[in-house]
Formats: sequence, C-alpha cells, structure tokens
Amino acid sequence: MATDELNEAIYERYIKPTKRKRTDRLGLEFELPIVNIHKKPVDFDVVHRMTEKFTRHFSFTDIKKDDDGYIYMAGEPESGDNISFDCSYNTLEFSFGTETDFAVLNERFATYYQYVQGILKENGHMLTGMGINPGYPLNHNVPVVSERYRMLFHHLCSYKNYENEILFHDHPNFGLFSCASQIQLDVEEKNLVEVLNTFTKLEPLKALLFANSIWTEDNNDFLCSRDYFWRNSLHGLNRHNVDMYGLEFVSVEEIILYIRSMSLYCVQRDGKYINFCPISLPEYFASEQMEGEIFENGAYHKIKFHPELSDLTELRSFKFDDLTFRGTVEFRSVCEQPVSEIMASGAFHMGLMENLHELSECMENDHVIYHKGYNASELRRQFVQTELPEIFDRKKISKLLLRILNISAEGLKKRGLGEESLIEPLYERAEKLMSPARAMLEGMRSGKSELDYIYEYGELL
Repeated sequence: MATDELNEAIYERYIKPTKRKRTDRLGLEFELPIVNIHKKPVDFDVVHRMTEKFTRHFSFTDIKKDDDGYIYMAGEPESGDNISFDCSYNTLEFSFGTETDFAVLNERFATYYQYVQGILKENGHMLTGMGINPGYPLNHNVPVVSERYRMLFHHLCSYKNYENEILFHDHPNFGLFSCASQIQLDVEEKNLVEVLNTFTKLEPLKALLFANSIWTEDNNDFLCSRDYFWRNSLHGLNRHNVDMYGLEFVSVEEIILYIRSMSLYCVQRDGKYINFCPISLPEYFASEQMEGEIFENGAYHKIKFHPELSDLTELRSFKFDDLTFRGTVEFRSVCEQPVSEIMASGAFHMGLMENLHELSECMENDHVIYHKGYNASELRRQFVQTELPEIFDRKKISKLLLRILNISAEGLKKRGLGEESLIEPLYERAEKLMSPARAMLEGMRSGKSELDYIYEYGELL
C-alpha cells in the first residue's frame, strides 16, 4: 500500500469527522467494581440475576449474550444508554447516549445505580467507586466468554513471548479489575492540535486530583496505577499505542503521522478475531500475507490472511487523550471516582474544553511543574506515586490546581446549566492535594478499614 493511501485512510477515519462545528454534547462511561462484602469472590450468579432484572425493569432490549448464554451487554435504543461488563463480570459499566446536560445524565445514572445497588446489597454485594476492584485478590478474574474478550485476554497473556522487549508486569488480567471514568467531547479540526497538546500538559496535575487506584505490589507504590498496567502490558509494546504523547504537535499532518506509527494486533474475518504480534501500520499494510491465531472448535489455530485497508477500523489506541473516529477526544486517564462525586471528572474536562485557550495559556506559561528538567510524561510518572518529589512546591501546585479549577468553572458557567457545582468537591482536593486514593491511604493508616472505604466510595449521596 502506498504511503499516500494509508495517510488518506487515517485522515478519513480520524480527521474528517472533526471538520464540522463542535457541539456541546458529551458521552460518559463509568466502570464500577462489584464487591462481595463478605470477603469472598464475586458470585457471578448474583450478577447474572441482577442483570436479567435490570434489563426487564428498564426495557433494555438491545441484548448481547456470551457463549454461555449470559447477558454481557444491553442497551436502550431510544436513549442510547448501555450497561455492560467490561472484560469481566466483576466490573459493571454504565455508558450513556450523548446529551448536552450533565444533570440529565446524572439523573439517569442515579436511577440505574440505585436499582443495581439495591439488588446487589440484598445479596451481599455492592458497587463502589474505586479504580482497582478491592476484591481482586479473591475474585475469579476470568474474562467474559465472548469473541472479543477471549481474543483480548489471549493476546495480553502472550506477553512472555516478548519478555526482552520491555519491562512487563505479570498481570495480563489487569483489565478484569482496573476501572476508569471516561468522557468523550466533540473537537474541531482547527482546535485539534491545541487540545491534544494542552491536555497532555495537564495530565500530571490530573493525577493529583483524580488518583484512585492504589497499588503496592511489584515493588511499586502507586496512587494511580492504571498508567503502569497499560504501559507495561503488551498494549505498551509500541509506546505510541499507550500513555501520553511524547511530543508537541505542530500540525494535523503530524497527528496523522503519529497515528500511522501505532501498531495493530487484531483484525476480524467473518465475525472471528485473528490475533497476531503487534505490528506498525505501515509494515502491516505493506505485507502481502500475515499469520495469526484464531479461536475455533475450542482451541487456537494458526491462520494466514491478507491485510485489507478496512482493517484500520481495528486499530486500538489507549492514549490518555485519544482522538476517536467519532470526531471526539476521549479522556481516559482518570480512575473511577467515588460515586457521590462521579460527575466531577467529566464536568472538569467539559469546562476546560469550553475555556480551552485560557487553559492553554496557563499551561504554556507554567513554571510550577514545568521548566524544571522534566517533560509531561516524566512528570506524570512522578505524580502518580504516593510521594511527591521534594523539588516541587506543594503550595504552588495547590494554587495552580485551584487556578485550573477556576478556568473549568468559568467554562461551565458559559454553558449556563449550573454545572459548575459538580466540580466543587475538587477544590478541597486541590487545596489539600488530597486525591481519593491519598485520602484512603491516609485514612487506613489512621485506623479506617478498606471496607469502610468500599461503603463510603459506593454511596451515591
């Protein structure tokens, strides 16, 4: 395939959808851990019964079932809302059809959440707002038995075939217990470079506000561990598929070239996934024939196939600030948040997008964390740790965070929907540099139990 042909295909898929006026619509996704409060594994029978009741009660008719006949995804066509199990029946995901008003989505979320929580609590389980399922050491960490999740788990577990390439962790099942809070916002082509550059610079500071995934295994000491899990898995074999952008874009053409440098690891043929060694897009599309693995008749088999330009639809990026084929940027570096404050992260991003140029100026001129010898990626890796390096002045960081929150609040006020109240809990976090994970860590050091936080972070109001 000629270079121009691949570049044009990337342009059509990722850039062309941004060539329209930005709307103020938003899409939210919340991944919530399911916990057995009796310190036992999550009982999947309880989960399946709850799902059956939920779909009947809310008339979710667009239903998908796994290979064993259990519902793993269900949707309500009119609203576009969905519930699903993200990789595992230990994690329930709520995703919502696009809306313009957080209050509308908050009301729908609360209705769904209260119904699910009521059923789970009757059966010794509950949902909570944490970025790591606290029951993961006990749970049956097995993937949903479906074509997609079977392939994904098989792929991640093959990391030992590449063990000299990067420093892998030994948790290829991290997707079965790691949970995020994500928002998609429209972006226009004229602002695309500025959005990616500016929000990349913001990522270290976001870790201080939203960290909620404590991880102390593998000689690590993380308050926000999700970066580690993706970066040091097979997804991170090509660093351009994960984490942050290691450069500052100057043009849309550079964004196209960056996407071009990413790797593909799966395609579909006749509804079946074929998995193969991650390979860069130019190398993949220059190949006349590829060899991969396909699951048939209860086992994986070698298969040869020919690349097709349509395979670009299977490219999976795990960037923190990810340009999608919908003409949106998906912000996906935030751990799942305590349920009572679950809308704060999305509102924070929306307000900043509405006040983009002021945020850009703030980050461009910052000397509190920048211009000290570290780029954004290096700062983020330091700021996800439990201890902030002494080189940084905590009071100045707090002041910077408060300024950024004010920029977001001003952006939300422009929308005229009263949404600035949603980010009010973030001011205390900024003043004290107290993310949910840090609050939990310090509370447990003072005598509170993990179960106390499971209940606290699971409370809706």
